[in-house]
Amino acid sequence: MKLVWWMLSGAILTTLILTIPLKPDFRLELWIGMAGPLFSAVVSWMAMHRQYGRSPEGMTALMIKAFAAKMIFFAGYIAVFVISGRLEPIPFVVSFVCYFLALHGVEAFGLRRLQSCGRPGGDPGTIKGQARKNQ
Repeated sequence: MKLVWWMLSGAILTTLILTIPLKPDFRLELWIGMAGPLFSAVVSWMAMHRQYGRSPEGMTALMIKAFAAKMIFFAGYIAVFVISGRLEPIPFVVSFVCYFLALHGVEAFGLRRLQSCGRPGGDPGTIKGQARKNQ
């Protein structure tokens, strides 16, 4: 669950830093562009972490369901904020895309680390070291 705190603190901190030099007109777009991908990444990471701890075999099914849920969520999220006309579309989309890519990259890194350990919270170096000795 450390990864959740890293995602939350990293996204909020970068948004705070980036909003300082921006015109007040674009600050809301930056925050809303960050919120959707952050919510999605945190919820899916928590579900994957829990599933892997219970039954790693169910990860593929969970990830397929999460992918479908994310598609529906993001379609609605973007539609509500862009089509409503309350936000400037360009700053919102730039913020959204940057945070989407960054947070899902962090999530992919966490998933790789989780699965390379062989168990939640394990040390990937130990598993790799054992594999090298056996070769």
